[in-house]
Amino acid sequence: MHKKFLTNLGILLFLNLLVKPFWMLGIEPEVQRQVGNVNFGEYFALFNFSFLLNIVLDFGITNFNNKNIAQNNHLLTKHFSSLFVLKLILALIYILGSVVVGLVIGYDVRLTKLLLLLGFNQFLISMVLYLRSNLQGLHLFKTDSFVSVLDRLIMISVCAMILWGKMFRIQMDIMIFAYIQTAAYFLTALIAFFIVARKAESLKLSLSYPFALMILKKSFPFAILVLLMTFYNRIDAVMLERILPTHNPELAEKIAYMKTLPAAAKEPFRSAIEKMDEHAMLNGADQAGIYAKAFRLLDATNMIAYLFSVILLPTFSRMLKYKESVEQLVKLSFTLIMTPAIVIAVGCCFYSQEIMSLLYSDHIRSSALVFAPLMCCFMAISTTYIFGTLLTANGNMRQLNTMAACGMVLNISLNFILIPHWHAMGSAYVSLLTQVVTALVQVLIVQWRFKFRVNYRLLITLGVFITGVIGINYLSKLFGYHIENHRWVINFIIMIAASVLWAFLIGLISIKSMFRMLKYG
Repeated sequence: MHKKFLTNLGILLFLNLLVKPFWMLGIEPEVQRQVGNVNFGEYFALFNFSFLLNIVLDFGITNFNNKNIAQNNHLLTKHFSSLFVLKLILALIYILGSVVVGLVIGYDVRLTKLLLLLGFNQFLISMVLYLRSNLQGLHLFKTDSFVSVLDRLIMISVCAMILWGKMFRIQMDIMIFAYIQTAAYFLTALIAFFIVARKAESLKLSLSYPFALMILKKSFPFAILVLLMTFYNRIDAVMLERILPTHNPELAEKIAYMKTLPAAAKEPFRSAIEKMDEHAMLNGADQAGIYAKAFRLLDATNMIAYLFSVILLPTFSRMLKYKESVEQLVKLSFTLIMTPAIVIAVGCCFYSQEIMSLLYSDHIRSSALVFAPLMCCFMAISTTYIFGTLLTANGNMRQLNTMAACGMVLNISLNFILIPHWHAMGSAYVSLLTQVVTALVQVLIVQWRFKFRVNYRLLITLGVFITGVIGINYLSKLFGYHIENHRWVINFIIMIAASVLWAFLIGLISIKSMFRMLKYG
């Protein structure tokens, strides 16, 4: 089982790391630059808002189906038709509910139109994930890996032609950006549907109401977990955009005009311009845009941890069904994900301003202050994807839901307190605290439920590794460079190489043991 896990994980990581980082670090920053920070900030807030009601859209069906098909392959034909129709019905309820809630909290016609489109995109994403859960449950990981990057491949191709190729003579705006995503998700869902349909012995789309009610009842704990975790993962940008003052176009236009004046003409007004600029940046859309710049890289790195869970959920489910020990697989997966997580998190803290200056041309200092604490979340999120996935596979939904509810209350309460004073940076520190607390709780629940031996050697080794990585980063910063010429990238690469070497030297990662698992399983 270890051999199959590592092989399939390698394929999934390779394909996703080949495609998705270019979307997040190449396409999205360029879109944000062309449409403006405020417009993208509004989009980012609405995008996160569209996640919040996923309880209605999915109702935990995807996680339930993944675990169920992994343990009972023969149920694919029996369940697929009814679940597919049920997903369509839930989609209608979700889109209507999202629009109604959006209107209640004050979204105008323009924002509601964008929300409607983003809601439809969420339905398509959810459908793709549901269809992929069938492939994962059948352990068709190679096919699933192809489907997992197909939407991004389509979006990258079209966006690149508009942003840089100028082939369609179209000026990129937020609505066009959303429409491109719609087309890509739709084509991916269509292809995934036909792949899964071929695996089913027969396909007749119909809804069995008793079966649907039974599935919803069984899925309810999964749905609650998704809702609660989505809230404390995605509500930050929504609260920033809603709590802080709205964007003032007249003030922004006045600042832009004054900045175009010759240096001699604007010198007497420099102090006034700076104060106006500072006041303009306090609006919710701009702060959400700053948060988006920092969050983008966290989202990109989270993809690595998420891909672990994609394979671990059906793997854990099958092992638990046949009473196999999961302790070694938990240790292996935790070590494999935590090692790069520590290197990335610590490195991004030391090089926060340099990385932001490489990706963006404005709001560098503000986004760097948000970026450092957000990237530290990666270590906690990686822990959650390992231990939370194990608890999900084991059916410990009551404990997970209690943990997630506490995390949501903690996150929302602190955001209300800190956003008015610290703005986007306040949200970043709230997110870090929430992720650390919920991750530790999940580790404790696993220890309580599975009675794993406390691996003091691993904990000490991780402590030594973190200390070493901090020291390596500090030494790498001593070498002189200028941010503008990007020579710091060489220091950053040397830091990563030295950190990886340090992991092997202290025995945190062993190539010999990994090859042994690949060879013998």
